[in-house]
Amino acid sequence: MINKLVPSLAEAVNGVKDGSVIMISGFGEAGSPIELIHALIDQGAKDLTIVSNNTGSGHVGIASLIEHRRVRKMICSFPRTTNSVVFPELYSQGEIELELVPQGTLAERIRAGGAGIPAFYTPTSVGTPLEEGKETRVFDGQTYLMEHGIKADFSLVKCEAADRYGNLVYNKTARNFGPIMCTAAETTIVQARGMVELGELDPEAVVTPGIFVQRIVEINHPLDESKLVSENWRYPWN
Repeated sequence: MINKLVPSLAEAVNGVKDGSVIMISGFGEAGSPIELIHALIDQGAKDLTIVSNNTGSGHVGIASLIEHRRVRKMICSFPRTTNSVVFPELYSQGEIELELVPQGTLAERIRAGGAGIPAFYTPTSVGTPLEEGKETRVFDGQTYLMEHGIKADFSLVKCEAADRYGNLVYNKTARNFGPIMCTAAETTIVQARGMVELGELDPEAVVTPGIFVQRIVEINHPLDESKLVSENWRYPWN
């Protein structure tokens, strides 16, 4: 019997090794698997490369993972946002690496990695500092850059509901990078707000088929990241 549900957050992130490449879903707070990220801090893996939309806010979630010196490199589109305080400080001190990727390019690099496409051409970033060191080609009189697909050892993803096979549905725009990150990782770990019985999910509404998911942990009442940031909480809790 296929049952991808695991009993705890600790078991969900078990086996993440030092030096892993990890994709983390979310667009700011929306879709960010904050409980899984905190479990990863507790688990202890370090020297990580994190692929995400941003570098987190305040002192929780991705920001806390960075603050605990677990991240060697960030691959992201928005390294500095309104409430990002940890990454900018460490980056200015040369303590963390950054690969800056335009958001559309980041999404396509992840999608390509999941689809088995090693590289593609895009006009985005032509004529900017992000062009440096990249192969260029001209198609129909326009210059394009070659960008490589991204694959990961693990993806940490948040969804609204799942069944034990690993079929997932998402909450509106909290879907964001989740579906493509599920396809691009060797092991996809999902936190679901709720588990449903087989057959309860409308097959036409399933966004991520279970074939792309390896582990699910149920988190019925996920943390409110904005509230934690506004109240200046830090993980581990102060």
